[in-house]
Amino acid sequence: MSFFDLTGQTAIVTGAATGIGEAIAHRLARAGAVVAVADMDTEGAARVAESVAVSGSVAFPIQVDITDSASVQRAVGQVLARTGRIDVLVNNAGIAGRAAPLWEQTEEDWRAIIAVNLTGVFHFCRAVIGHMRERRYGRIVNVASIAGKEGNPNMTGYSATKAGVIGFTKSLAKEVATEGICVNSVAPAVVRTRILDQLTPAQIDYMTQRIPMRRTGTPEEIAAVVHFLASPDCSFVTGQCYDASGGRATY
Repeated sequence: MSFFDLTGQTAIVTGAATGIGEAIAHRLARAGAVVAVADMDTEGAARVAESVAVSGSVAFPIQVDITDSASVQRAVGQVLARTGRIDVLVNNAGIAGRAAPLWEQTEEDWRAIIAVNLTGVFHFCRAVIGHMRERRYGRIVNVASIAGKEGNPNMTGYSATKAGVIGFTKSLAKEVATEGICVNSVAPAVVRTRILDQLTPAQIDYMTQRIPMRRTGTPEEIAAVVHFLASPDCSFVTGQCYDASGGRATY
């Protein structure tokens, strides 16, 4: 018996050209899913899709701007035209935003992080939910952050958007709870990816020192949690926020 098997399913993973998204794409593909590697970075998405193919699994790149509703609708249409189904959506794409206290943040800083981290999740969920409701099956996993629960200083925009993702997830989960669709989120603590390039060493140290394991997580560790939530085995779990925080989270 194979647990968390995704054979025959199609998964979309956003922000999959690097980091956590790349690890998720590889993990779901190894479980049998055909993976749409969705990212603004066309070359990066193609590279990941090719690396998945080398391992014998199936993936293809999709160029998308998650802040643009029309772009998201086109991407979803391309996936459906290619595979005829969307079983799994992983909203992973996100940005850290500018590291600065509130009084140094600009309106443009705020608008940019809201557009990617929160509105992007809204766009993709809205684009696939009709298809999932028609088929009476779906798994949506939204990547939030421990910052959405606890708040990190000098990251007001990031913390606010990730809190929004958690609330959005719980609300949508209740809306479709009787339709075979499970909607959950994952809240990682600091993970060693390129997004850390947007932060200062002091911020990274602040986050790491609050992790009882005293280390950063790896993309593969987050992908393992996502894999369960994206699988048919996740059949009585919805509206939840799964922490992957090395013990930092206490609720």
